[in-house]
Amino acid sequence: MALKERIGTVVSDKMDKTVVVAVINRYPHPTYKKIVSRTTRYKAHDPENTCVLGDRVKIRETRPLSAHKRWAIEEILTKTSQAQEVKK
Repeated sequence: MALKERIGTVVSDKMDKTVVVAVINRYPHPTYKKIVSRTTRYKAHDPENTCVLGDRVKIRETRPLSAHKRWAIEEILTKTSQAQEVKK
């Protein structure tokens, strides 16, 4: 069975070794054919606490790590600027 992968944006990094990643899914509405977006938030494992708010990341499915955490950070695609990291 292939592992699922998603690309999203880090929206919270307040937990230790965990980040919340928002993934936007876009699809046409079945009746009206207009493009609809739905946002899903995943809790992902970040063992070194390297992700910061606003990073674009790739996450992959993994075994259950806690009650809500079933995803892990695969790689950081885009880092945010250093000025935003200092502001935190």
